[in-house]
Formats: sequence, C-alpha cells, structure tokens
Amino acid sequence: MTQPVAMTTPAPEPASHEPANNEQSGSSPEQLLTQLSPAEKVAMLHQHSPAVERLGIAAFQTGTEGAHGVAWLGKATVFPQPVGLAATWDEDLLQRVGQAVGREVRAKHQENPSISLNVWAPVVNPLRHPLWGRNEEGFSEDPVLTGQLAGAFCHGLRGNDPDRWQTVPTLKHFLGYNNEVDRNVSSSQLRARVLHEYELPAYSTPIAGGAVGAVMLSYNLVNGMPAHVSDLVAEHLRQWPGGADLAIVTDAGAPTSLYKAEKYFPDAPAAYAAALLAGVDNFTDDGADSAPSIAHVEAALERGLITMEHVDASVLRMLRLRAATGEFSEETPAAQSGAEVAEQAAAHRALAREAAAKSVVLLANNAVSPVGEGSTAGPLLPLSADLAQVAIIGGLGTHVLTDWYSGTPEYALSVAVGLGEIYPPR
Repeated sequence: MTQPVAMTTPAPEPASHEPANNEQSGSSPEQLLTQLSPAEKVAMLHQHSPAVERLGIAAFQTGTEGAHGVAWLGKATVFPQPVGLAATWDEDLLQRVGQAVGREVRAKHQENPSISLNVWAPVVNPLRHPLWGRNEEGFSEDPVLTGQLAGAFCHGLRGNDPDRWQTVPTLKHFLGYNNEVDRNVSSSQLRARVLHEYELPAYSTPIAGGAVGAVMLSYNLVNGMPAHVSDLVAEHLRQWPGGADLAIVTDAGAPTSLYKAEKYFPDAPAAYAAALLAGVDNFTDDGADSAPSIAHVEAALERGLITMEHVDASVLRMLRLRAATGEFSEETPAAQSGAEVAEQAAAHRALAREAAAKSVVLLANNAVSPVGEGSTAGPLLPLSADLAQVAIIGGLGTHVLTDWYSGTPEYALSVAVGLGEIYPPR
C-alpha cells in the first residue's frame, strides 16, 4: 500500500475581516455601531437582521449552505460529497472547488442581494462514528486531514482579493458532534486528550490559516453542558490566532432547545443570555421570524442577565463579518456578463468532473480473463472498448442520488446512461 504524499500547499497570510476601504468610505463597523440604537442592535442578533435605512444598512441573513456546491438556491454546480473530496488528499483541488462555490454564491448574491455571502461550510467534525447520519457532510475521521483540507476549502471560499472576501466561510459544528441517536440532547464525553488531540485540531488548523470568519455551534452537549453555552468557546476558539473576531452562530433551533428539549434553562431569556455570555453572536431560531429572539434578548436585558456591552460586542463581530465582503464599501463589484457566466459554468462542470474522478479510490484492479478473440488477460479497468456487453447490477445504476445539502444540478447522468453512451445497448 502506497503512503499518502504529505500535503504542503502553503496557506495565504491571515487576513483581517475588515476590508481596507472601509475607512475611506466612512462606514466602518465601529462607526456604524455607534450610530445604531439599542433596539437596532438587538435586532441584529437574529439570523434575519432587518435593514436600517437611515444608515444605509441593508437587511442581512446569515447562512448560505455550500458544503459541496450552492444548495437550495436553484441550479448550481454539484461537486462530490465532502467525504469524497477528502479521498483525493488534494489541497489544491479543495481550494479550487471552494473558489468555484464561492464564485457561484457571489453571482447569486449579485442577482438577489438577500442571498447571504456568509457560507455555512465546511463541516469539520471528525467522522468518529460510522452510524452518524451526517458523515457525508464531513471530510474524514482524521483530524489532521480534515483540518488541512478544510483550510484549503475555506481559502477558496474566501477568494484571492486582499481587501474583499468573496464569501465568509463558517466552520460547523463545534464540538463533539458525531452521534446520531438523540443528537440534540445527548452529551459527548470528551477526555482532555481526546479534546486536544482529536476534536480541536480540525477547527484550530483552518482558523489559524486566516480564511475562516465564523463558527457554528453544535446541538449536543459536551461533558454535560450544551455546546451553545460551553466555556470551550472562550477557552479555545477565542484564544486561537484568528479566533478573537470570529462570529459565533447557533445551529437552527438550538436556542429554543436549550430550555425545551435539553431543559438546561428555565426559560428563553435565561437561555439566550447564557448563550450570549458564552460567546454566541447570532441566533438562528424561529425561522425568518426575528420577533421572538428580539423579545428574549430584551427580557434578558431587563432582568440584568446581560448588558448592552455584551450586545455591542456581538453586533460588532457581525458587522465586521459583513464588512469583510465589501458590504459597506462605496465600490460595487461589476456584474458578470452572460458570456462570463457561461464560461464559468463550463469551467465549474469540468472541475466537478475532475473532482469526481479523483475522489474514486481503487482498492484493487486485478487481472481478468481474456474477454474476446485476440484479447489478452489484463486488469479490469479501464474497460476495453471492444466489450460486447456491460452488465450494470443493482438499482442504483439508474439513479442519481442527492443529499440534504445538494444543489440543483444542471443535469443528472446515471451510471447506466453514462456507460450506455460508450457501450450502446444492442
């Protein structure tokens, strides 16, 4: 068995979340924060943040899914599952795939500004348990491989412009999230060695690379405490190089779970306050309806559980995340022409094909008996062009399966159809 080649792709220098041209435009996150009212600040703590028209701040939504292509937003290039991408051991490929996904997110944002440039990808949970229902979303059971490939993917999503992030990547899901049964209420027991040698490196490596802007917390508990109020955020994430300005977002519905499913807090204001104190900056709860979250934070303020200083810190991190993409800049990126879009789509399809080919792991290619007159024994693959027939066994040969986070592909080509073009039915 050949040994994998060490991955040595150099990482770009860490970049600030705040673009250089903010000071020139007079709309830096710090300046905007001083002009917001308390009510406007609280409203920015929800996934769906309303516009502040008097300051020229547009409505904003965290989270565009992009694990292996833009999901749920119409046609997009669908790349192999992350676990397949990881099988390539190819950092350069992962960076190019991330860049393609980022370009498509940016293009969709130009068509519809409500589409977020904050991408909820990649998933860096080490695939510790084979029965976890989300294994296809992650890269590997190896935290070193996961961290390096995630860093490459994030650099692609982030893009090459030193002043403007193409998109802002979000690592998912911190922490110990690899159990299927009762995953929103069960506790992952992590000994110190498991925590430091297995779980944390998958996060610290890409964050140190400088192309991560946010982290999503996980549904489960860690050592008996919900991840959304765990001190691990303050003790680790915030202490790492590049971690101080990370925006911390909740998973969907997790704030409500803190006091309902997990019953860890007596009510919503207590849960929201504890999450904010633990480092959460943005709440994904109640779908697009921000009113309940706003009410919970306001109640926590009235009770004295939190102060406006806590709110300010979170709002500032969210404003910096938005500023990183050039949102508050006076410069507007030029829209792509139809020819550029078509050329880009063709290049992305070719990249998806390259990634799919490289993701296939061939464990054996044994010699087979001669298959026709004049032929000689040889390996099974590649298939001979002289074959009279090719049998496709199993129902999956005629189906193209997609997962929860798949985009809508331009076309779907099954194994049967693909082989049928090379070996026409007789």
